[in-house]
Amino acid sequence: MKQKNSFFRRFSLLFLCFLSLTEVKGRNDSNPSYLEQFDSVEVSLLTCSPHEEIYSLYGHTALRWHDFSKGEDIAFNWGVFDFKKPYFVARFVFGLTDYELGAYPYPFFKEEYKRYGSSITEQVLNLTPEEKLTLKQALIENLKPENKVYRYNYFYDNCSMRPRDLIERCITGKVEYTNREDYQPSYREMVHTCVRNHPWAAFGNDMLLGLKADQKTSLRQQEFLPANLMYDFDRASVYAGGRYRPLVKERRIALPAGVQVIEEDFPLTPLQCAWILLVVTVGIALIEWKQKKLFKYWDALLMLIQGLAGCILFVMIFSQHPTTSLNLQLLLLNPLPLFFIPGVLKRRRNHWWIILTVMIMLFFAGRLFQVYAEGMMIVALSLLIRAIVNIKIQTSNIGIEK
Repeated sequence: MKQKNSFFRRFSLLFLCFLSLTEVKGRNDSNPSYLEQFDSVEVSLLTCSPHEEIYSLYGHTALRWHDFSKGEDIAFNWGVFDFKKPYFVARFVFGLTDYELGAYPYPFFKEEYKRYGSSITEQVLNLTPEEKLTLKQALIENLKPENKVYRYNYFYDNCSMRPRDLIERCITGKVEYTNREDYQPSYREMVHTCVRNHPWAAFGNDMLLGLKADQKTSLRQQEFLPANLMYDFDRASVYAGGRYRPLVKERRIALPAGVQVIEEDFPLTPLQCAWILLVVTVGIALIEWKQKKLFKYWDALLMLIQGLAGCILFVMIFSQHPTTSLNLQLLLLNPLPLFFIPGVLKRRRNHWWIILTVMIMLFFAGRLFQVYAEGMMIVALSLLIRAIVNIKIQTSNIGIEK
């Protein structure tokens, strides 16, 4: 994925005009000599390994059109976006982000990933001249201003699936993939493999992903990850005219992996932060029991954080990302505690602590159906301790700290 700017737009328009002119010139689909010119064309699937930018942790896919006779060497990239666009983060969270197809010289594409230290694996596709012609026409059509922008969806319509679908549509015949034995991960499990060295990125993903992200996936769904698509292409065949041919005729390393600058994350992991919260909570509970007073401001702070985090999960119900609509972590993090904070600060007896206890019990039960973010079970235990302490002290008619 890349950041869009006027450079990419100018080159996309330039190549659209160039490809259109070369396509029209000498066009005669039934003329064998016209189709022979595509023998000098290589069409490749490019798979780029991740680098340290947060948007690149999952890798990237693009297409390369390399015409040796005409000197055309173009990278087609469906991952162009504008991070500076107003409300980009909010639009991304709600599934309202628009990406677009960009076309620019392959050496520029390669140089960019070289700077990041990423590798590029090139799979040369085994296409007939007719299929290359069809693909060229499709690329020209996709580059048009009215077609190049699409509504991006991380799991269902991304920069890996777009080139796959285009290739399949342009092939005369059927692309048949080989299913992997004993490989049926969930979306969450596949995301975990990509962010295993970034615990806070994993935590953020697991907070937003709901129950549907834990369902097993099909081979086609797994191809939202560039590495999975590359693996499947290596083992795919094209069935046409009663015969099979491999989809990929050659695989090579177009760019070896280089040195990457690793930026350190927050020194504490989410799990360590959760344990610290539990220790502090237990310590405060012991002091409260000894002094016979409730620390109402500590409760208000926890409720504020719980409620604000819950607002984020609540609005994700309305996101266009299908995997975020049903999230059992809402049982623990939801906007409800925000309404009870005034009563806690005014030392009123209320039913919040009973409600919280019920919610936590349901939250624990929900762990049987959904994988929670790291440390959330410990956070739930900390809140349960607060609920028990408040219920016990309030029912004992002991004063609340002012």
